Amino acid sequence: MAKEIRKLEHTSALQRANANPDMKVGPGLLIHRIVCYIVLTFFSVLCLFFFYILIINATRGHTDISKGFSLLPGGVFLTNFQSAISNTTIPVLNGILNSLIIATLSAIFSIYFSAMTAYAIHVYDFKGKKFLFNFILLIMTIPTQLSALGLFRMSTDWGMRDTFIPLIVPAIAAPTVFFFMIQYMKSSLPLDIVEAARIDGSGEFRTFNTIVLPILKPALAVQAIFSFVSSWNNFFVPSLILDSASKKTLPIMISQLRGADFLKFDLGQVYMFIFIAIVPVMIVYFCLSKFIIAGVAVGGVKE
Repeated sequence: MAKEIRKLEHTSALQRANANPDMKVGPGLLIHRIVCYIVLTFFSVLCLFFFYILIINATRGHTDISKGFSLLPGGVFLTNFQSAISNTTIPVLNGILNSLIIATLSAIFSIYFSAMTAYAIHVYDFKGKKFLFNFILLIMTIPTQLSALGLFRMSTDWGMRDTFIPLIVPAIAAPTVFFFMIQYMKSSLPLDIVEAARIDGSGEFRTFNTIVLPILKPALAVQAIFSFVSSWNNFFVPSLILDSASKKTLPIMISQLRGADFLKFDLGQVYMFIFIAIVPVMIVYFCLSKFIIAGVAVGGVKE
């Protein structure tokens, strides 16, 4: 009992200190806070360090990068950028457009239909509901490489080889997104709201699109980021499906650049390609980042 009281007092002190930054805190609490800030700062710097090195190498030439590591930027950023853009063998702008189309549509389909599936299992009560839920979770354990051969064979038989359809439509079935959505609904979507909408005469699709989806906005934003990044960085499946140079995605093009002739190999251009590849991901993240903390915090706690 005494241990629980001390824990409550410590939590209350932290809450008071956070509410009033000017309030004096004890030496123990101050040391605890300093240690936390030092650890968090260290891991933040460690995570951002690799992005910093990527940007630095994108500003350096092939010869300078070959000489070794440097923390100072070079002066050939525009040269590397123009070299990457004007590369006739690897149309980077076309690859960016292809990746944007696939990643954006995959993210939209993934979050919408996963939210709809989670809504059906969370709201409706039907026979086989528990079995269906467990079956969807079981699919999460199946690796992509195991089903890729079947997808490749089906795409060839149905005449969808070398198209974007096999890369976009399967995103509708996203067990991981479904699991996150249903956990979020359990903590943030009271069934009373759905019942009230039904009493007012709202149809099921109208209730889902106009009432449920706005409530799920934080969860949708979080999963949109994850789905977009996963599809954007996907290399294995697009390399099996896509054959035409005009339809290849950016990860495939970067791999082709890395496997180019050694005499024509340019490290500065490679780093510039990678830098260009992460810019859309960073833009999507910064646009939706305000929903991440709310989505993860609420979705991970069940009332």
